[in-house]
Amino acid sequence: MNFFLRNLIIINLIIFALLNSCVSNKNIQKKDNLTSDTLNIKQLENTNQTPKNDDNSALVYKNKIFKKNIKTVLLYRKGWELAPPIIRLNEKLILSFDDLNAGVKNYKYTFIHCNADWTESDIMKSDFINGFTEDEIIDYSFSFNTTQSYTHYKVTFPNDNIKITKSGNYIVKVYDRYEDDENLAFVYRFMVLEPKVKITAKIKRATSIEQRNYKQEVDFKIFKNGFDISNVYQNLKVVIIKNQRWDNAITGLKPLLIKGDELDYNYDNENVFNGGNEFRHFSIKSLEAQSDRTKKIIYTNSGYNVYLYDDNIRQFKIYYSDTDINGKMLIKTEDSQNSDTEADYAHVHFSLKYNNQNTFGKFYVMGALTNWTYSDEAILKFNPDKKLYQTSLYLKQGYYDYNYVFLEDGKNAGDETFIEGNHYETENDYYIFVYYRENGDLYDRLIGAEKFNSINNN
Repeated sequence: MNFFLRNLIIINLIIFALLNSCVSNKNIQKKDNLTSDTLNIKQLENTNQTPKNDDNSALVYKNKIFKKNIKTVLLYRKGWELAPPIIRLNEKLILSFDDLNAGVKNYKYTFIHCNADWTESDIMKSDFINGFTEDEIIDYSFSFNTTQSYTHYKVTFPNDNIKITKSGNYIVKVYDRYEDDENLAFVYRFMVLEPKVKITAKIKRATSIEQRNYKQEVDFKIFKNGFDISNVYQNLKVVIIKNQRWDNAITGLKPLLIKGDELDYNYDNENVFNGGNEFRHFSIKSLEAQSDRTKKIIYTNSGYNVYLYDDNIRQFKIYYSDTDINGKMLIKTEDSQNSDTEADYAHVHFSLKYNNQNTFGKFYVMGALTNWTYSDEAILKFNPDKKLYQTSLYLKQGYYDYNYVFLEDGKNAGDETFIEGNHYETENDYYIFVYYRENGDLYDRLIGAEKFNSINNN
C-alpha cells in the first residue's frame, strides 16, 4: 500500500505542475497579446495606419486621412454643402475627395457602425447594411488647367447598391481595392437620424458669476413625444458639441427633472462651454489677386505659395463682432468655372506672433480645413529668429475659417481661449445629440439631433 500511495502522490504532483505551467503560459500569452495591441496603436500614430477593433483596443474613430495624396475630403448632406454630415434614413450624403497622384484608382468604400462614443458597435454589417457591404466609387474626373494635377472622386450614398437600415454614428471607410491597412485612404464620421424625440434649447450667458463674462450655457429639454424610453437615466445618452468640435464635447448629463414626457437639463455648471472668439478667415478663391488677409502670393517650383498676414494673440483683447462661418470651409474658385476640377492648390502659410517657445504643449490650426482634428501638418513650429509660430497647409481654392488651439501635452481636449480669448458674446453653433439603447440592444440609436445658435436661437 505504501508503494502505491507513494506513486499516486508523485503522479498527482506531476499533474499539478503541468496544470500550473499551462496556466502560466496562458497568462504570458495574454500579456503578449496586450503588449502587441498597444504597440499596434502606437504604430498607428506614427505610420498613419489603423488597427482593427478587438477585445483589447477600444479604438475611437475620428476623421483621419492616411495617405498624403488624399486632399479636400468633403462629406455633406445633399444640397447643403456647408451642412454637417447628418441625414435621416431616407436622405443622402455626398462624399468627394481629390487624389493628387492623379490617374485612376479602384477606390471602394464601406461603413462601420459606432456607439455614441465613436467606438465600434457590436452589430454585424448585415444588421445595418442592405445590399452589398462595399461599393465602388466610379464617378471621377481629371483636373483641368491647374498647376497641381489631381483626380476628383465623388459618390452619393446611400444608393441602390448599399443602403443603411439603422440610425446612429457611422464611419465611412475609403480604400484602394482592398480593405486593409496598407490600402486605407481615409475614414470620416457621419450620422444617421431616426427622429423620435423633440429637443428645445436656450443658449445664454453662463449663470455662474465667475463664468458669466466668458462662458455660454446650454440649457435644453427633451420631449419624448410618446416614444417609450425605459430607464432614462441609464439607456439615454446626450452629447453636446460646439462648432463641430468633438474633442471638448460634453457627455454624461442626466435629466435634473422628469415631468411627464418632458426631460429637463437645466444645469448651471456642467453644461457650459467657453465662448471663445469669432473665427479668423482667409480667401484663396482667386490666386490672381490678394484678399484682405493675404500678404503676398508667390509662384515657385513647388506651386502657389500664399502668405497670410501675421496673426496676433487675442487673449486679452476686447470682443469684436465679426462675421464668420463657424470654422467651416467652402471650396470655390473665381479663376475658372468648375470648382471640382478647375480649382488649383496652394501652400497657405500661417504665422502667429509669439515671443517665447511653449514647452508644455503644441499649437494647432483648427477648423474644417484640418478636419476638426489635431493633425501633424496643423502643428505650428516656433521660429525663434522671427518670434513666430509657423506652419503651412496645402489647400484647394476656396474660403476658409480657422482659429488657433492649444493642446497641452497629455490632454485630449484643446483650449482655443489660450490664443483667441474668451467672450460670452461670441456667436457659436451648438449641436445636441440624443442616443437611446433599449435593454438587450447591441447599438446606440440616434433618436434626436438639433442645431442651435448662440445668437439666433434664444
